[in-house]
Amino acid sequence: MVDWILRFIKGIFIGSGFILPGVSGGALAAVFGVYERIISFLAHITRDFKKNVLYLFPLGLGGITGVFLFSFVVSFLLGEYETQILWFFVGCIIGTVPALWYQAGKEGRQERHIIILIIGFILSLAFMLYGERLFGGSIPQNPATWTLAGSLIGLGVIIPGLSPSNFLVYLGMYKDMSDGIKDMNFMIIFPIVIGAILTVLLFSKIIDYIINKAYAGFFHVIMGVVFASTVMIVPRNYNYMSLGTLACIVLFIAGVGLGYWMCALERKYKK
Repeated sequence: MVDWILRFIKGIFIGSGFILPGVSGGALAAVFGVYERIISFLAHITRDFKKNVLYLFPLGLGGITGVFLFSFVVSFLLGEYETQILWFFVGCIIGTVPALWYQAGKEGRQERHIIILIIGFILSLAFMLYGERLFGGSIPQNPATWTLAGSLIGLGVIIPGLSPSNFLVYLGMYKDMSDGIKDMNFMIIFPIVIGAILTVLLFSKIIDYIINKAYAGFFHVIMGVVFASTVMIVPRNYNYMSLGTLACIVLFIAGVGLGYWMCALERKYKK
């Protein structure tokens, strides 16, 4: 029972990684020593099925609980202090940059990988700027786009270090997603769950193959995309001559510290 409760608590923290920008659910799973077990189960579902389900059930239940708990908090804060909280999110992402850089170069880094990173950043930024002009900072919200949001969350499960929530902030879907989860809006929740499950089941082996064949190139592209999405969520329509700017600075620094600390935990676990 104690072990079951501990796995449930771990699941709550892992669930927070699917809600908080700059925090990766996959990385937190690695921190708590369950990432390999999860990926192994997803890649070989029929192998030791009952044993794995019994082991992972409290993690999944805790993850769902964590998503709902943090949705309430985030929904309130974004409604009351949007600019300050967005700066906190930006800080969280910046805090993970050293870990992303280390992870991308773990199997070697050459000049072409830096070029890949820069190209990934430029193309992603151009695409996002075009999307911002096309959709006015928020894409249409319907079952198809909520399924896309779920797919991004699914990628956060199978790619440690990738935080899907900052992409959802850029797409203008993050606040509505938090509100939808908080209010139990199944028109939002159901497509997200379907998108996440399909992505994990369909792409876990593909991602594993790409990582094995082109590890450095793949992660440098991911870094470029992360940098571009971070630039896009920086609040621009705010009076930075006001007292609220001090809160932005403090929360940005706190976010950097949190992001760096979470990555330090992951490195400690891996060692």
